[in-house]
Amino acid sequence: MLEHLAWAKATGADPLDLLERVLGEAAARKLERVVERRITSSGLRTRKTLEAFDWAFQPKLDRALILELASFRFVERGEDLLITGKSGTGKSHILKALTLRACQRELLVRYARCMDLLDDLHAGLADGTYERRLAAWTRPTLLVLDDVGLGYVKKRDDEPTAAHSLFNLLDRRHEQRRSTAMSSNIRLADWGRYLGDATLAAAVLDRLAENSIRVDIDGPSYRQHVGRRRAQQYGKDSATQ
Repeated sequence: MLEHLAWAKATGADPLDLLERVLGEAAARKLERVVERRITSSGLRTRKTLEAFDWAFQPKLDRALILELASFRFVERGEDLLITGKSGTGKSHILKALTLRACQRELLVRYARCMDLLDDLHAGLADGTYERRLAAWTRPTLLVLDDVGLGYVKKRDDEPTAAHSLFNLLDRRHEQRRSTAMSSNIRLADWGRYLGDATLAAAVLDRLAENSIRVDIDGPSYRQHVGRRRAQQYGKDSATQ
């Protein structure tokens, strides 16, 4: 408080200006705590930003479209988002950056790898909490699912397919006009094979086609680019030793 009084004395600010400065800082600190809690509860473990995205490395990517998505008007309209492309092209970076910005906008958002969501739902079948878990995944205003179709393997013959679980979830979210953002490096034509049920996978894609914004990143892998650059640097370092 002393520093605020010193500021008021040095600038000649009146009492109302001083009060606004003190309350403004308190409000900013409160908002910062609220945002931090939202980030923690969102499930986001790695924080990425759109400012850190290497746009020059993916020149075919529509930067204006991605920045428009970050306004979350598509969420206000209840639309979905589907980002496809080869591994390493920046899909996860964009989804994580959107998740972070959604938290900063104080949206109710949840981020997860698709395989982790499926594991959670299927665990609910074993312990009788499936409906509660499904309701929890349905609740967020924006649900972000990374790497759809990657890494999930059925553990029991009586376990529902990934396609069945995804269809059930998306159907409920569409009924409530809640947006889902998804990424996949698998061709849409192959979703049936990876999700375990061609018919239901087609139904999932039908839901997405009806109400989604589609972004396909046609470009090189940034991970491979970084790997080659490190290998070259390692070779140079070795040569100088």
